[in-house]
Amino acid sequence: MFEVKTIALFVITALAEIIGCYLPYLWLKEDKSILLLIPGALSLALFAWLLSLHPDAAGPVYAAYGGVYICVALLWLWVVDGVKLTMWDGIGGAVALLGMAIIMFAPKSV
Repeated sequence: MFEVKTIALFVITALAEIIGCYLPYLWLKEDKSILLLIPGALSLALFAWLLSLHPDAAGPVYAAYGGVYICVALLWLWVVDGVKLTMWDGIGGAVALLGMAIIMFAPKSV
């Protein structure tokens, strides 16, 4: 159950980070309302808070989170931006997830 909760928290954290960066992008590059900066800032604050919920040391958590972030970012590109992903995107995402699993769930020496 620990693994499921950890991965779910990583996915939610990645979404908060991506949304927090995507909304200012829409304002800067797509000429959308400056008011998008408000939910963007709130989303980035949520992202930082969510990272603090992990019981492990920050270094390994941030490293493992990166693997999940890569996969969520690829899914965002596909679902939100309509970018067609390649086989190499899928392989890269799988390698990133494998790295996350090794960092987070490998036996810890005492």
